[in-house]
Amino acid sequence: MNRKIGITGQAGFVGKHLFTTLSLNESVTLVRFERDFFTDAAKLEEFVAQCDVIVHLAAMNRHKDPKVIYDTNIDLVSKLIKACTNQNVQPHILFSSSSQEERDNLYGKSKKEGKQLFMDWAAKNEGKFTSLTIPNVFGPFGRPNYNSVVATFCHKVAHNEEPTIINDGEVGLIYINELVQVFINVINHKANVTEIGFNSCKVDIAPTYQKKVSEILNLLFEYKKNYLQNGIFPNLEDPFEKALFNTFRCYVPENHYPVKYTKHTDNRGSFVEIARTQTSGQFSYSTTVPGITRGNHFHTRKAERFAVISGKALIQLRKVGTNKVIDYYLDGKEPAYVDMPVWHTHNIKNIGKEELITLFWINEPYDPEDADTYFEDV
Repeated sequence: MNRKIGITGQAGFVGKHLFTTLSLNESVTLVRFERDFFTDAAKLEEFVAQCDVIVHLAAMNRHKDPKVIYDTNIDLVSKLIKACTNQNVQPHILFSSSSQEERDNLYGKSKKEGKQLFMDWAAKNEGKFTSLTIPNVFGPFGRPNYNSVVATFCHKVAHNEEPTIINDGEVGLIYINELVQVFINVINHKANVTEIGFNSCKVDIAPTYQKKVSEILNLLFEYKKNYLQNGIFPNLEDPFEKALFNTFRCYVPENHYPVKYTKHTDNRGSFVEIARTQTSGQFSYSTTVPGITRGNHFHTRKAERFAVISGKALIQLRKVGTNKVIDYYLDGKEPAYVDMPVWHTHNIKNIGKEELITLFWINEPYDPEDADTYFEDV
């Protein structure tokens, strides 16, 4: 069964990850959404009429005037309901709510009242509604000073800025991949839900991790010292630390690569240390004839290093969902490496006249049936 799914706010942090993950599923058709649909009733009605499922993520989180936040969020919910009513459609609507629902602030009030509006619509129009109460989310590509303290700290540490701890309390966190899976489970009717009204349910999503702010920052400083400055991969056995490390890697400045190795040479030849790690992993190598390109795939969780030791290579990266291509030129006469961030399609091409020899390190053993590798052209 092919389901048509639309995501309001698909350009945002959670929306991009959900959209990209769903795009990997051949049984899903993603319905295009643009921000200006909320200012054009005809476009919004055309959008809702195509959808079996609508994930409503569009919302305002920050503004100097809390009343603007409240008015904006209620307006977005009201327009979406009106479009469904006018088109006489009953999609399953998923709503991203917040634990601030019960707090005495206008943002929380906008979420609580927005949820009630959707519940009323579902009851009167035979629709289906599910509210998801979401804790603090972190992961690759979050906006610093906006999405989470993790995004802010990752950006500052990676760019040699000084992060500040305002309140060293414990924070409940969920990694973006885990949150996306909850949305998918709800869409597929595989989540544990609680009924809150006629045709309405809720899912209270518990944080996966409880971490002190200082603990997070200390780990990031370790990544800066060991990984950025010395090229050492940290221990990736702990799920939180692996998620935090993959998040941090996406804030590393583009000009950090390629990183040249220290080459030790004497009358016997030369020696180069390719990778030092505090975790398990697998080394492999490839030979590539001139003109051939390898790769054109991306990973969602793996850490990977390409090290050119002989020949000339062009390594290209492109963040999934964007058109910008990052080019790195490497030459085995000056051995160097480039690490592959998650959610970046990458390839390596022999641009020389001789055979290219490349060493690879990846933090998980090779598995030809691994669902973590997705093919896409740079």
